[in-house]
Amino acid sequence: MNNQKRNNIKIGLNVAVVKKEHQQSGELTCGIVKRILTNSPVHPHGIKVMLESGEVGRVQKILKEE
Repeated sequence: MNNQKRNNIKIGLNVAVVKKEHQQSGELTCGIVKRILTNSPVHPHGIKVMLESGEVGRVQKILKEE
């Protein structure tokens, strides 16, 4: 999946993330990527990012590529 590879995630990308406190429910939060926090090239649960709003979560979907 695209969300598991770090090189598919770019700053400025519109994404849907799941925050740690919403992992059980699967509730998604949408926003623009401000920082990429995962250092490894691949992560099975999605790449961890910080959104421009300051919220942190793992990318579940790429909504719109710029």
